[in-house]
Amino acid sequence: MNSTVTLERIKAQIAKNPVLLYLKGSPTFPMCGFSGHVVKILEDLKAKYAYVNILENPDIRATLPMYAKWPTFPQFYINGELIGGCDILSELHGKGELKTLLVAANAVSDLKAENTLAFE
Repeated sequence: MNSTVTLERIKAQIAKNPVLLYLKGSPTFPMCGFSGHVVKILEDLKAKYAYVNILENPDIRATLPMYAKWPTFPQFYINGELIGGCDILSELHGKGELKTLLVAANAVSDLKAENTLAFE
């Protein structure tokens, strides 16, 4: 897939999914410790979010860092804004600020975390 098509795909995913996690693997089977840690944080907060497995999407894995100006994964977005990766989410969670952002985005479940593949 060429980079222009991939870039449009990324923009569509970010626009159509209010809360979006780009990670290595899936929430049920994260393929790196950083992705696993972010999934654990989102589970603790009972977050509702979409995800993209970048290992199954090498075009996105190659293009997203240039678009986001953020070189690493995972990458977490709320309402189209890059919030950050593992370190930033850990810090925001520790301060209670991540839950505030999720509540403002209407992305907290009453029962447990909910995740789905990202809409495109």
